[in-house]
Amino acid sequence: MFATLMLTLAIVGIALIGLAFNLIFRKKPFPETHVGHNKEMKKRGIMCVKAMDALEQKKAWEKENSKFANLKIDNASINQ
Repeated sequence: MFATLMLTLAIVGIALIGLAFNLIFRKKPFPETHVGHNKEMKKRGIMCVKAMDALEQKKAWEKENSKFANLKIDNASINQ
């Protein structure tokens, strides 16, 4: 029974080392998986949903506020 357990642990250990080979033995960094930091996604113009939503809300805010940019208040009518 002990031999079977040790053999099983050795096989699982070898499998884990095999799966983690790139992370352990190579100096190549793990690829960035976040959309906003990935170079290939930036090249294609794909951005994070949160960042895209923030840009769209900023555009909508600026569009709404541009309507009131030339609004003048008549101080004479306020002071009466």
